[in-house]
Amino acid sequence: MTTDPTADLIRAVVTHMIGAADDWKSFSMVISLGGGRLSAVSGFAYSPDGAVSAVTARPSQIMPAVEAYLADRYPDGQALPVKFLVQFDRDVKAYEITFEDSDASRWKVTPANLDAIEAELRPTLG
Repeated sequence: MTTDPTADLIRAVVTHMIGAADDWKSFSMVISLGGGRLSAVSGFAYSPDGAVSAVTARPSQIMPAVEAYLADRYPDGQALPVKFLVQFDRDVKAYEITFEDSDASRWKVTPANLDAIEAELRPTLG
């Protein structure tokens, strides 16, 4: 790991992402926290041809990077968000991280909103 918790977090997600096509261009991964601990990981990978894949990562495989990132971002016992969104575009090497402090239903995918959430989470970076 580097000394940059953000780079380490993105690297951990990329390394352990399950379900993405080999040619993915960008991803959005929602990392949910329950009781201050990593509780769920889900998102989408977007390919250059427009294909979208549902993706996840095993929480145990990205937990060290998530914990290091949160410790850096929220020092001294500050209240943690309920979830956060990690977006990365590997072509332009850009990322964005968005925090949700209270609404645990934000970015929640259901059959009724699948297409809308998939479009909402598509990274527009760079």
